Amino acid sequence: MSLLFSSLSIRSVTFPNRLWVSPMCMYSAVDGVVQEWHHTHLAQFASGGAGLVVAEATSVVPEGRISPRDTGIWNDEQRDAWAPIVHAIHERGGIAGIQLAHAGRKASTWWPWADERGSVPESDGGWQTVAPSGIAFEGFDTPAALDADGIERVVDGFATAARRALDAGFDVLEVHGAHGYLLHQFLSPLSNLRSDDYGGPLENRARLLLRVVDAVREVAGPAVPVFVRISATDHAEGGFTAEEAAEVASWAIEHGADFIDVSSGGLVAHQQIDVHPGYQVPLAGVVRQNGRVPVSAVGLITRAAQAEEVLAAGSADAVFVGREWLRDPHFGLRAAHELGAQTTWPPQYLRARWR
Repeated sequence: MSLLFSSLSIRSVTFPNRLWVSPMCMYSAVDGVVQEWHHTHLAQFASGGAGLVVAEATSVVPEGRISPRDTGIWNDEQRDAWAPIVHAIHERGGIAGIQLAHAGRKASTWWPWADERGSVPESDGGWQTVAPSGIAFEGFDTPAALDADGIERVVDGFATAARRALDAGFDVLEVHGAHGYLLHQFLSPLSNLRSDDYGGPLENRARLLLRVVDAVREVAGPAVPVFVRISATDHAEGGFTAEEAAEVASWAIEHGADFIDVSSGGLVAHQQIDVHPGYQVPLAGVVRQNGRVPVSAVGLITRAAQAEEVLAAGSADAVFVGREWLRDPHFGLRAAHELGAQTTWPPQYLRARWR
């Protein structure tokens, strides 16, 4: 019996397996509106055996986009563009999730293959960024510190985006609190120097994340799973730690989250990361054990046997994979074949099931 291809039920959703597609930015939207690229990109993973397909970091407000080419869900046009993509995932037997996000001080940047680097000037479609404190990410423009009204706008943005996501048909909502984006910026003492109720001790630094979880849970109701992605360490001295991440994870569950998606890094450019296969899996184990919460693991997980071992070792309850799905959109079917596991194949692909 393969653990990777065992089902997992969270609230009203039963995931057919525990091999999931990580949210991966495509930098291919127009005014926040998804395009045909996104339709093909996401639907193929459902055909390929993914237990869950999570759409990329999607901004809840215009100024929350990582780049001018990022997806959004702050208006009805964007919602309506997402709906046929969700339908395509469902038609292929898949479960659709969306990652709701705000990039904070790492917003308004050039996309990865642009000729330029750093912040996009307003003359080229950029905008003023915001953050917990007026501290720039290395090489980017200085953000404006959020005031009380700005914080309320963030919370409201996540709530209304969650409502639109459900109207578009998404089955799972994920709050993005990782990779150096806004909610992570509040969590880390390296980027949060506030002296009000949102700065200082951990319970204050976690306040905005927990308010967002509260707001998203209220919109989601009792049936829809709510995930939270966190960076379990900043990989930098004086930053957010795995022990703090476990504490925050347990608070998030108390506030209505169901599952913690454990990643790491992204807060500062001077981070020091020893990148190797499965390098973030131990962090998931720390959060799972110390926080006593269900978690997923991620980070250079590229083989079926490797993913199976993550679950067998008790490090996580599910596995998110990124680049291997890009290399092989049918990674789920291949993994089931390699492990000799039972999974549902599209009838059009049955001829490849055994030979």
